[in-house]
Amino acid sequence: MGGGRGEEPLGADETLHLRVDALRADETMQLRVPPPPEPPAPGGGRAERRRGARSAERERTATASGAGTAARGPLGSLLGPLGRVLGPLGRVLGPLGRLFAPLAPYARRIAPYARRLKPVYPRPGRTGWRRWIPSWRQWLGATLTSFGLLSAFLVTAYAMTDIPDNLNSYATQQDNVYFWSDGTPMARTGWVQRQAMPLKDIPPDVRWAVLAAENESFYSDPGISAKGITRAVFRTLGQGDTEGGSTITQQYVKNVYLTQNQTVSRKFTEAMIALKLDNKMSKDQILEGYLNTSWFGRGSYGIQRAAQAYYGKDVGKLNASEAAMLASLLKGAGLYDPTLNKANHARAVERWSWILDRMVKIGKLSPQERATYTKYPEPLKTNPLYNTGAQSDYLVELASQYAKKAGHLTDKQFDLGGYQIYTTFDRKREKALTDAVTKARKKARQDDPAAARNGHYGAASVTADGRILAVYGGPDHRKQGYNESNATTVPAGTAFTPFVYAAGLEHGVHTTRGGPATPVTPDSVYNGDDGVPVTTPEGPYWDRSGKKVAAHNDGGRSYGQITLREAMAKSVNTPFMQLGMDAGLDTVRQTAIDSGLLSSSMGPQVPALSLGNSTPSAIRMASGYATFAAGGTHTEPYSVRRITRNGSPVPLATPHPERAVGTKVAEEVTEALTDSFRTAHPEAAAGRAGVSGKAGTTEKDTAAWYVGTADSVSTAIVVYRIDLTRSLEPLPLKGLAGTSANSVPYALWSAATGLG
Repeated sequence: MGGGRGEEPLGADETLHLRVDALRADETMQLRVPPPPEPPAPGGGRAERRRGARSAERERTATASGAGTAARGPLGSLLGPLGRVLGPLGRVLGPLGRLFAPLAPYARRIAPYARRLKPVYPRPGRTGWRRWIPSWRQWLGATLTSFGLLSAFLVTAYAMTDIPDNLNSYATQQDNVYFWSDGTPMARTGWVQRQAMPLKDIPPDVRWAVLAAENESFYSDPGISAKGITRAVFRTLGQGDTEGGSTITQQYVKNVYLTQNQTVSRKFTEAMIALKLDNKMSKDQILEGYLNTSWFGRGSYGIQRAAQAYYGKDVGKLNASEAAMLASLLKGAGLYDPTLNKANHARAVERWSWILDRMVKIGKLSPQERATYTKYPEPLKTNPLYNTGAQSDYLVELASQYAKKAGHLTDKQFDLGGYQIYTTFDRKREKALTDAVTKARKKARQDDPAAARNGHYGAASVTADGRILAVYGGPDHRKQGYNESNATTVPAGTAFTPFVYAAGLEHGVHTTRGGPATPVTPDSVYNGDDGVPVTTPEGPYWDRSGKKVAAHNDGGRSYGQITLREAMAKSVNTPFMQLGMDAGLDTVRQTAIDSGLLSSSMGPQVPALSLGNSTPSAIRMASGYATFAAGGTHTEPYSVRRITRNGSPVPLATPHPERAVGTKVAEEVTEALTDSFRTAHPEAAAGRAGVSGKAGTTEKDTAAWYVGTADSVSTAIVVYRIDLTRSLEPLPLKGLAGTSANSVPYALWSAATGLG
């Protein structure tokens, strides 16, 4: 045993060995007694102090290790299993250690310097707050390390960032072009008005106005602005908003490759792509692309469309003053379009003047020329490229709705543009119809301004094969988007009776409940007296108020017993209300739907259904009459016959004819309508064959119709009054539609068909 009683004391650096009988024979507890640290020599240098501090630290570590060793006995049972687990791990990591063995000499050389950088806190030899401040070596090491890591990150990010192959939707968006049925252009629409211009066709004053406003160092910078990016990132992170600072190249990248989202990640990607793009493309190519893709407001993209939208001229005709005004819009057209409000105008004038001064500063505009631009170049009040308010806007509305539905195009796809829509609209018929209604409106305002103020004139022409040739939607699409030709607001009145007639001829009538159907012919006789009660197989039809329902003729006139064909020719109402009851109101309803009327426009299934309590649009009424002209086959009305996108055909679901009523029934209805036209207008019928038509009136005088067919084209005209500022409830006509002898709907119909 190491040292007993009476022996000399051990030296300070000797080890005391104690063997404990309770321990196993191979276990020894060692206790190392370290010598006390020597105090630093007076006046020692900083290096001596640091070495002394490290020695003291090593001694303290050794002491703690000895104390830990002395405690191995109690911990042996716990550490033993851990050693058995780490043993295999050491064998696995052994080869890895041999792999890095050649680096050991270099590691030993670097180790002393690394130990110096290792902070020891509190720092020895320092007092107060200096004990906790890193040394200059540590500051330098941290700075160099950060710079190295940042450089490595940027190099890696640059290498991994690719210029996208596909341009974004804003860069590819185009106009949609609509054509008349003869192939001539009708209208251009779209969120984007874009026309690319080569840089050589853009005057230098225009280019430098933009560069002076946005990026005067464009031709010398590397494609990015470190100062601008830093400022933008700082504002984004620190204040939750964003700020510009982008170069022309960065803005071009944002326009054509990225989104407009203001995020740090998007700005970083923008900068990386801009660096690569600046190395791949020439500065002139980038500037040309930027000028052709930037948004200038008023729906215009690109400097050419902007020049047309604000000054009605091509970009090549702009002067430096006008160019400076357009350049100011790049900061935000919503804030700098001077036509929007007074605040915008003040901002626009200030920035316009600043841009001209900048052009002088960078040597791109002489002081003498600048002195001539003292008056702000006021732009046009509205965009002349928009043809809003014209009748063609109603045609475009119908055609675009149909094109998206039949072409299976989403709103997003259609709004990207590039489509050529070839419509069914006939230019000559459209002009004739529009001129006739415009003339009628003008006359109504002169004769009765009060009634004319709320007057509406719906009109449509549809061929037997479903093509919509012309419509009249309203006086001004910009002021009244409500399309009068497609509105389902007023009753059809007695213009609905041909569908009742067709239902009776096609399906027969039931005089007894549950009995077999009895055939009906044009020569079938009905009571044509005014006020005849409507009957069912069980007796009179009673309404909910307990009154017998009776039909009435125009003017209360009675005709006695009359055939159905004669009743149609003379517009006698009472036989058709009873015919509807006999044929079955559900049968009448279905016949009208099969012929072209929408189920959503059908009125309540009561006796008044036969006299037109339904509210079809002018387009649908014309389509229904066209079914009879087509021999009983109905084709859904359509306004687009072909669609292409950049010259490639777009599949279009064209409607196909379907049988509505029998051919014989359609012929008999047409003959009755021909008699009606000849009876009411013998002079017009004298020189024309194949013309048929019928007037329509309503019980409360809320609508007046004329629907007829000429040359296999059915045209429907309706005149009515509605106060759109209050409701869609029809108002009494108050003479707006004229009289039976001088009918406004018939006059419009005859003008549209060429009979007038």
